[in-house]
Amino acid sequence: MDADGALAAKSEQPAGSPQPLRASNTIGRIGTTWAWATSLIRRFPWVAGTIAVAAVAGAVAVTPWGATGEVLLIAYVVMMAGRSAWAMVRELRNGTFGVDVIAVTAIVAAVLVGEVWAALVIVLMLTTGQALEEYAAHRAQRDLSLLLARNPQTAHLVQPDGTMRDVDVSAVVPGEHVLVRANEVVPVDGALVDEAGLFDESSLTGESLPVEKIAGDAVLSGSINGSDAVVLEATRAAKDSQYQQIVALVESAAASKAPIVRLADRFALPFALAAYGIAGLAWWLSGDPARFAEVLVVATPCPLIIAAPVAFMAGMSRAARDGIIIRSSATLEKLHRVRAIAFDKTGTLTRGEPALVGVHGHGGIGSDTLLQLVASVESNSTHTLARAAVRGASERGIALDESDDATEVAGSGMVARVSGHVVAVGKRTYIAQLTGRETERASLLRGEMAVYAAIDGAFAGVLVFRDEVRPNAAATLAGLRRHGVASMTMLTGDDRATAEHVAEAVGIEDVHANCLPIDKVEFISRSITHPIAMVGDGINDAPVLAAADIGIAMGARGATAASEAADIVILPDDIARVAHAVTIGRSTVDIALQAIWIGIGLSVVLMILAAFGLVPAIVGAWLQEAIDVIAILWALRASRSR
Repeated sequence: MDADGALAAKSEQPAGSPQPLRASNTIGRIGTTWAWATSLIRRFPWVAGTIAVAAVAGAVAVTPWGATGEVLLIAYVVMMAGRSAWAMVRELRNGTFGVDVIAVTAIVAAVLVGEVWAALVIVLMLTTGQALEEYAAHRAQRDLSLLLARNPQTAHLVQPDGTMRDVDVSAVVPGEHVLVRANEVVPVDGALVDEAGLFDESSLTGESLPVEKIAGDAVLSGSINGSDAVVLEATRAAKDSQYQQIVALVESAAASKAPIVRLADRFALPFALAAYGIAGLAWWLSGDPARFAEVLVVATPCPLIIAAPVAFMAGMSRAARDGIIIRSSATLEKLHRVRAIAFDKTGTLTRGEPALVGVHGHGGIGSDTLLQLVASVESNSTHTLARAAVRGASERGIALDESDDATEVAGSGMVARVSGHVVAVGKRTYIAQLTGRETERASLLRGEMAVYAAIDGAFAGVLVFRDEVRPNAAATLAGLRRHGVASMTMLTGDDRATAEHVAEAVGIEDVHANCLPIDKVEFISRSITHPIAMVGDGINDAPVLAAADIGIAMGARGATAASEAADIVILPDDIARVAHAVTIGRSTVDIALQAIWIGIGLSVVLMILAAFGLVPAIVGAWLQEAIDVIAILWALRASRSR
């Protein structure tokens, strides 16, 4: 058919006639709905089975074979009671008294007094409660699983001849070059080979803005490359890289079980005795055995079983979204009770890297000129102070010059030719040796260090560095005190003068300086206040983090040993997250206990009403279902950031 014919055929269709596209959309919607329904049935088969039995029994009830429907109901609820009873027996073998015993008793009692439909509602309550728990746990673990979903599996290995070969990420060894394409996840920890690169580290550090790296800078696995492909030199094998360590922490956190569940089970025995007492008393006073069943129907305490673990998983999910990986939900309960915290100094209360705080020229040399020449020389070194000098020049907007003939003297300093001048940078004794004259020692404050410089054989000035206190450290410690953490201690291997300078700045009075790792462990062991938490970041902190009731590692710096030993890893390089973790722990446990008491309180009210015959069994069963939903929704409040 030509174009005119097609247009004519289209114009002959009656107005308002259904179009093939609309029919296709309708079929698509039906297919989507059917797929969704079948998915729910597969995920929650016992809920689907209970609803199906109710539908069949209800349909048969209006036919001459109505008795068959009742038999079907009785057979199904007795089977489900047996299933719950077997699970209860397994719990008893493990030393746990579960509250399912009340539900089983209620189902049997309801059947014996002829309230078969009420028994079915109890079964529906149990199965939907389990389904809600599974759904809530899945929802709460979603944030914890995001890292796992992005786990890189392959790496683009650059061969010596310049060709590229895709290999399993586990096959990459330190020293090999890896190509990371645009927008790909960095597979292993490495150092940037190219001149510059832009990386999204938000999933690791919480920093929302992309981070610019230059050649030689460390790039963490798990960060996302920018719009240009870059080459990295692997510095760690995949199993030792930052991202794999975080994945291991996430898996451990997701698989943990909360002690508060055991606490909830401790409520089970007194609650069951109270329920049986009220039910028996109601039967005895009224002479009606139906009262016994009516009381037990509303005493089925699913909130006691479900709400607490839901709250804990929600709290762990909330922490993960804020860059706080909590390895065990047991830690949340300890955070709820923590009253003492010890802090390492370097990298915890301070930034852990020296910052340039002063440039003092000598012999008429200006500070900007001195910094430009020194930083140009230091750009050839990977030393911590060299990086700080280059970073200081960049922050002041000073461009570096090209340097030639750079030579580094291990442990002393470096010399290079910059803009026609021979510039030397290093220790005071090194500069004195080069100039042939005694160099005057710089006047430094506590916690400061100096680097000396010479230009063309003459002393030229001093650069002063200091490991600065984190700007939010004092406010974080003050916030912890307001939240009930009474004891604050600093444990550091540095000398007392430097330690006291930092302690005074952040508001810590109890200072232990010149500590070896064993000294820190002994302090934690001797502490009379428990639970006690320890916050650190270095490899040397691993023993004390393991010894503390709660070990908290500032993990953004990649200290694998510290992260492995810790109960909590703070991914962003932000000490304020320590206070946030304590807040999450306390609010999560509070919400879990509130959910438990809400379930118990409402159930007791309904039991009393049922004892006086005010709540029929079928109505009580539906009211108990509503209590379950209320308690679970209350528990999910733990996932909200406040």
